[in-house]
Amino acid sequence: MQVFKKKYWQLLMSPFSILYKFVMQFRNHLYDIEYKPVFRFDTKIISVGNLSMGGTGKTPFVEYVIRFLIERGYSNKVATLSRGYGRRSKGFRLANDHDLPQTIGDEPFQIYQKFKDHVTVSVGEDRVLAIPSIIYEHPENEVIVLDDAYQHRSVEPNFSVLLTDYNSIFYKDYVLPSGTLRESRMGAERADVVMVTKCPPDLGQDEMQIIRDNISIYTDKSVFFTTIKYKEAVAAMNRRQARKRIILVTGIAYAQKFKEYLSQERFEIMKHFDFADHHVFNSKEINAIERLAEQENADIITTEKDWVRLMSMPELGESFQNKLFYIPIMVQFLEDEESFHRILEDSIIRVE
Repeated sequence: MQVFKKKYWQLLMSPFSILYKFVMQFRNHLYDIEYKPVFRFDTKIISVGNLSMGGTGKTPFVEYVIRFLIERGYSNKVATLSRGYGRRSKGFRLANDHDLPQTIGDEPFQIYQKFKDHVTVSVGEDRVLAIPSIIYEHPENEVIVLDDAYQHRSVEPNFSVLLTDYNSIFYKDYVLPSGTLRESRMGAERADVVMVTKCPPDLGQDEMQIIRDNISIYTDKSVFFTTIKYKEAVAAMNRRQARKRIILVTGIAYAQKFKEYLSQERFEIMKHFDFADHHVFNSKEINAIERLAEQENADIITTEKDWVRLMSMPELGESFQNKLFYIPIMVQFLEDEESFHRILEDSIIRVE
């Protein structure tokens, strides 16, 4: 029944998708012929983005790139630039110790908390204006990593990474509003590499080849496969281990895989408070979560992105914090990680 409803919606919305597709193709054509201005910078630019709406794992991959650059000697020579989705501020802003998720967005705040001693973190809706501001304020930076910038054609990156979720690969999707694509599948040809994210850890070679063959219809660039590596639960306020009896709290695009991981780790989920991506928590919700945790003698487990939002709330009491844990995640390549490193180095580090 659900499949029928989806097919019916796609059919109903197809005229609007065709119109939107041609509008985006015309827009891309204007950038291709440089009728619309394209800006190039001496500072190396890495773009991480996707064709679709929703979560493909951009922030974990940006963090992966940051770690790679730091290991290659680029500590204090790297900046990140994001729009800062959900923030209450406007315009260009450099992150500092006084910022909160409300002022720069939850994902930039998460990156700042992890890498502030090594990386300049910034937000700004207009990349063309923000990049010169970063260069002016921090001329020591040699690389700028753009988060969610695949459709920002006004800036030409030196290296562009296209992410696509294994569970909804772009070649199976349709342009808005029939599907979730922001532009047609042909947009994949602008990428320097394609990264299939959130793959099952045991993805076989035969299926990898099928995916590569399908992607090759749209681009001849290298295709890599990654999965999510979950780490041990981290306590917000104490050093004890999390109880196995938990209340799950998420405000991310797709929480099912996270929920499945916790079940595999034998956590007993008494209730799942499942909010929309980038959800802004309020006092009523916090009180309800804490009451239930008390009643069930359970701890509260959340994602790292939700944790930074929760911990920034002044009304979050000590009792809640003592029950709160988060699960860090990292990107893990299934194979050919060194090949990706070489391609990235050739495009960014070794190019003078």
